[in-house]
Amino acid sequence: MKILVIGGGGREHAIIRKLKESPRVNAIYAAPGNGGISKDAQCFGLAATDIKGVVSLAKELAVDLVFVAPDDPLVLGLVDALEAEGIRAFGPNAAAAIIEGSKVFSKDLMQRYGIPTAGYAVFENAESAIAYIKEQNSYPTVVKADGLALGKGVIIAENEAEALSAVNSIMSDRIFGESGSRVVIEEFLTGPEVSVLAFTDGKTVKPMVSSKDHKRALEGDRGLNTGGMGTISPNPFYTDEIAQECMETIFLPTINAMAQEGRSFKGCLYFGLMLTPKGSKVIEYNCRFGDPETQVVLPRLKTDFVDIIDAVIDETLDKIDIEWQDSACACVIMASGGYPSAYPKGLTIAGLDDKGQLEGATVYHSGTALKDGEFVTNGGRVLGVTATGESLEAALQKAYAAVDKIKFEGAHYRKDIGR
Repeated sequence: MKILVIGGGGREHAIIRKLKESPRVNAIYAAPGNGGISKDAQCFGLAATDIKGVVSLAKELAVDLVFVAPDDPLVLGLVDALEAEGIRAFGPNAAAAIIEGSKVFSKDLMQRYGIPTAGYAVFENAESAIAYIKEQNSYPTVVKADGLALGKGVIIAENEAEALSAVNSIMSDRIFGESGSRVVIEEFLTGPEVSVLAFTDGKTVKPMVSSKDHKRALEGDRGLNTGGMGTISPNPFYTDEIAQECMETIFLPTINAMAQEGRSFKGCLYFGLMLTPKGSKVIEYNCRFGDPETQVVLPRLKTDFVDIIDAVIDETLDKIDIEWQDSACACVIMASGGYPSAYPKGLTIAGLDDKGQLEGATVYHSGTALKDGEFVTNGGRVLGVTATGESLEAALQKAYAAVDKIKFEGAHYRKDIGR
C-alpha cells in the first residue's frame, strides 16, 4: 500500500511511525510533513488545507489511502473531496467534523441527547456575554471560542476582569479570527481530566487506551493554555468502572446521536473528559487523533494499524479485535521559549542523530525543519520526547533522561509531567 498522511506535527509523525510497522505498507508520503517526518516519509510542501492540491497529489501518487490527521482540513471537507474522486480516506466528512468545528453545535448536541457536560450559554455579541458573566458572578468560569483555534480557544478566567478580557479578546479583537464570532461560556468543572481516543465506523465504537494531557504551559498546571505540554498513558484515574460508565453514558450515546442527526462519524473521535464528583462529563470533542495524546497511545497499539483503518472505512469495526500492550508511555514536549505566545524559529537542535532520534526514546518531531542537513526549530512545540516502560515511573525516567540530552536555545519543558 501507498499512504499519504496529511499534516505536519508530532501527531502525524507518530501516525507515520505506526503505519511504517505494518507489513502492508510500502510507501508513505506526507503533506506538508516536517524536518523529522522527512526521515520517515517523502514530504511535499503542500498546506494541509489546500483541498484541491491534496486531491491532485493523491491522484498523482496513485495512493491507496489518504489519512487526514488535522482538524482544519477535516472541517473544510477534505475527506468529502477525496471520496468524491474515489480515493479512500480515513477521517470524518465535514458534516461529522462539525462536532469539533463548532463548540456551539457540540454543546447543543449533548444537551439534546442528554450526554453529561458542563452547564453553558451561547452568545453572539460581547455585550450580552459580559452581562451574563456579571449576572452569574461565578469564578473560575470558562470562555470558549466557537470555532477552531489551534487548541488554544479556551480561556479559564479566575475573576471578572479576566472573564471580561477573554470575551473582548475573542469577540472584539478576534484573536482567533472568525472562530470568535460566537462564544460559549461554561461552568468550571473540577476533577481529573482524561483523554480517550476512540475508533468508530459510525455504528461500533472501540475506545483506545486512556491518556492524560497537560495543557498549561507551566509546572503545577499554571500559565497559559497550550496545545499540550506532555502526556501519559494509561491515565491512572481512569478505572475499568469509569470506562464502562463512559461507554454507556457518553461514547455510545455520542455515536448514536451523530447517526441520528444524519452526521454518521467515521474515524477517530476524541473525548476530552472530566471525572467530576457528579460523574464523568464531556469537556470537548475532537474529530481526530489528539496531539500529543497520539504520541503515547499509538506506541501501545499491537494490532496492525492499517487493518483497523480499513475496518473503520468499511464499517466492519465490530469484526476486529484491537490489542494493546500492557505498558506505560510518557511524552514530554520540548517547546520554544515564549510558547504559546511569540517565539523564535530557526534555532539549531543538538543531541539528535541524523534520523532525528535518540537512543532509549522515540523523538516525534512537531515543529522542526531541516536546514543544511541540521535540524532547527520551526514551531512552538518542537519535539515530543517519548518513552515506554513497564511502569509510568520507568517511562517518565526514560523520557526525561532523553530530554536532558537534547539542547536548543531557550528550550522550555515541564518537569512535572505525570506527577
